[in-house]
Amino acid sequence: MIFRRAAVLAAFAAFAILFTACGPKEKVVKIAVAVPLTGDMGTEGQGLRRAVELAVEEANAAKRFPFKLVAAPYDDRADPKEAVNVANLIVSDARVVAVVGHYNSGCATPAAKVYARAPIAMVSPAATNPEVTAQQNSKDWMGPRMVFRVVPTDDVQGSYAALFAAKKLGKKRMALLHDKSPYGQGLAEEFKKGFLAQGGKIVSEDGISVGDKDFKALLTKLKSDSAKPEGVYFGGLYTEAGLLLKQMRELGLKDPFAFISGDGSMTFGLFDVAGDAADGAYLSIVGVPADELPSAAKFVEAYKARFPSDERKPFDHFGYEAANIIMAAMERAGGPDREKVIAELKKTKHDGVLGTTVFDDKGDTTSKIVTMTRAVSKKRAFDTVR
Repeated sequence: MIFRRAAVLAAFAAFAILFTACGPKEKVVKIAVAVPLTGDMGTEGQGLRRAVELAVEEANAAKRFPFKLVAAPYDDRADPKEAVNVANLIVSDARVVAVVGHYNSGCATPAAKVYARAPIAMVSPAATNPEVTAQQNSKDWMGPRMVFRVVPTDDVQGSYAALFAAKKLGKKRMALLHDKSPYGQGLAEEFKKGFLAQGGKIVSEDGISVGDKDFKALLTKLKSDSAKPEGVYFGGLYTEAGLLLKQMRELGLKDPFAFISGDGSMTFGLFDVAGDAADGAYLSIVGVPADELPSAAKFVEAYKARFPSDERKPFDHFGYEAANIIMAAMERAGGPDREKVIAELKKTKHDGVLGTTVFDDKGDTTSKIVTMTRAVSKKRAFDTVR
């Protein structure tokens, strides 16, 4: 009797599983998050992933769509070749409606070409090199204009830093360093143009390689330069920026000798690399930090509640906004149709954590705000320079 009863229960369970498997499945639509999730820049990408997940979770909780929305992460490892591989994976998944990404300009530029052929929209929360969107004007561009970004470009950021160095700090002679990447070199070139326009002089220009560790010879040459540079502008990321700062301080290159860099260096990882040698470094960021934006107050609170043990990164609110802009375009498009979403993104006038976002003909935000900050290691903070 016991055996027969067990057999009946087992048969019922099997039937229930079969019935469930044959029942209707919930429709799933994906927003891809194509960022570095591992490696030196992985911490920044993980922050952006969390921000997009938060936006998606809020949309699902509010039942904004008659289907389940998923934030699908893809690791481009901050490598252009891997970014292209990731882009091909994304476009091959029909459930992906749009992409939040990429973080690095060197990844965003080639990946955009893949998305254009699909076509599928890419909204970058961080890639600032002008070429990311400008390439859509080239004769060999295949596909519609489908690249957008919620951050100002390097020509805005570089010229702002140059004006700051000349007018705010009173510098007349600066040395130029960059990491030879599209982002770093492009940013340094924009600083150079702006600084020369202000009557300043660039006394030396040098390139380093991503992954280099020892800059003592270069910095010693800089210190003994007869042209007497009053500071250095570095175009690159926080890992090399942190090592440069540490070795600069060891050689006695301290205030009033200035270290100025861009948003690729302005991340909390800088303190992990440089320690208190980061103190006094001037670092610009496109837009306004989330903590200083009244329009981002709810986001800051929600992020802390959802991810209490994770440090919010400088670009996370841009990722959150990019996801919400995509979702708003999808609502106006009447569903997850890739081409219709692209068309609606072009019409964007979105009021959100960044204020009002509007895209120009290239897909760039019309906002040209840049904020200069100064590193304070004791607080692991970047204080806004008023």
